[in-house]
Amino acid sequence: MKAIDIIRKKRDGLELTKSEIDFLIDGYTNDLIPDYQMSALLMAIYFQKMSKIETVYLTQAIINSGERINLDQIDGIKVDKHSTGGVGDKTTIALAPIIASLGAPLAKMSGRGLGHTGGTLDKLESIPGLSTDLEKEDFIRNVNESKIAIAGQTGKITPADKKLYALRDVTATVDNISLIASSIMSKKLASGADAIVLDVKTGSGAFMKSLHESFSLAKEMVDIGNEMGKRTLAVITDMDQPLGNAVGNSLEVIEAIETLKGNGPSDFYELCVNLGVHMLILAEITDNIDDAKKMIENSISNGSALRKLEELIENQGGNPKVVNDYSLFKQADYKTEVKSIKSGYIKGINAEMIGRAALAVGAGRETKESKIDLSAGIILNKKIGDMIDLDESLAVVHHNDMSKYEEAKELILSAYIISSEKTAPKKLIHGLVLKDEIIRF
Repeated sequence: MKAIDIIRKKRDGLELTKSEIDFLIDGYTNDLIPDYQMSALLMAIYFQKMSKIETVYLTQAIINSGERINLDQIDGIKVDKHSTGGVGDKTTIALAPIIASLGAPLAKMSGRGLGHTGGTLDKLESIPGLSTDLEKEDFIRNVNESKIAIAGQTGKITPADKKLYALRDVTATVDNISLIASSIMSKKLASGADAIVLDVKTGSGAFMKSLHESFSLAKEMVDIGNEMGKRTLAVITDMDQPLGNAVGNSLEVIEAIETLKGNGPSDFYELCVNLGVHMLILAEITDNIDDAKKMIENSISNGSALRKLEELIENQGGNPKVVNDYSLFKQADYKTEVKSIKSGYIKGINAEMIGRAALAVGAGRETKESKIDLSAGIILNKKIGDMIDLDESLAVVHHNDMSKYEEAKELILSAYIISSEKTAPKKLIHGLVLKDEIIRF
């Protein structure tokens, strides 16, 4: 078998076999196939696409390039949630304790942020003392005893994906549904969960900007998961404005805590309930949607979800007192308002621009080596559908360097679209992708 023959086959639009894909991924992972040949293959895939079965084979090959996390020692159906990324997406921090408090084991491997999208690990590590670097034995013990643990992915999982993504990034081959789906699902499937709920974002702050693209990606990922024996579904959710009001690591953790106290933003609460319902059903805690909603509502109202978050923090070396004393978080030196330059109704908020504004004050990473300012970020005071007066506060920027504020301010002002006509609030949930059905709302 030769790489050039396989590249030619895909260039001509033919379907690759499992053995051909395995040969390429194994060879590339082990430096037997050079970058220039893999680049040629990626470009061929970009233009000729991949069939459903090819995408499954590619996902399997990427998984097999490294180790799999075996969670068989954990009792129950392990359910996981994955978001395709967005601005202000702190969902895991609130949702994981809710699900765990209701008896579903939540053994979650999460990632770090890059660019305008935030990472769960960075947000959790804004909690004083908390570590996401857990030994496997501690990770499994925490889930068996407390139903919850959140850790960083080991470098031994899907090494082929890391190499492929770096190459895609510099060869303009990132935007291909099969390559995106296999990248995401290989990490999820290698992490050992039995069932997966995918939160596929759509809109200005999402990787997929259009609904059509988002449904296509969701279908591809759901097909991969179910083909590989994992119960998988996707919820298509809005990212045409930031989720909730807080953008930035410690600010988002505080907002998640407030949500577990019953005081969270309505859109963020709605998302947690919607995703949580499907997680509880896949984990076989209940088979009824209405019952699942009531369980989630009760978990928040009776304080059990908040207590579970405290337990998670304590188990992972953090200070659980942060849930009642926000002064324990690192505080920004400055909190500067951005005031509206006109009056009217908020018609739109470009989520990516808000993410870039948070990045400008240090809340994100320009590169993987960048150091994050965990105290920096933005609190939005107005969302789509709200009324705003001239000189009223649109947002508050939390920052430690006055020189960075001006760039953030300009991005925030540019992100807001203000109209004289009243605008309805945005729809949050756009649809569901199930194993055998697509439902659009």
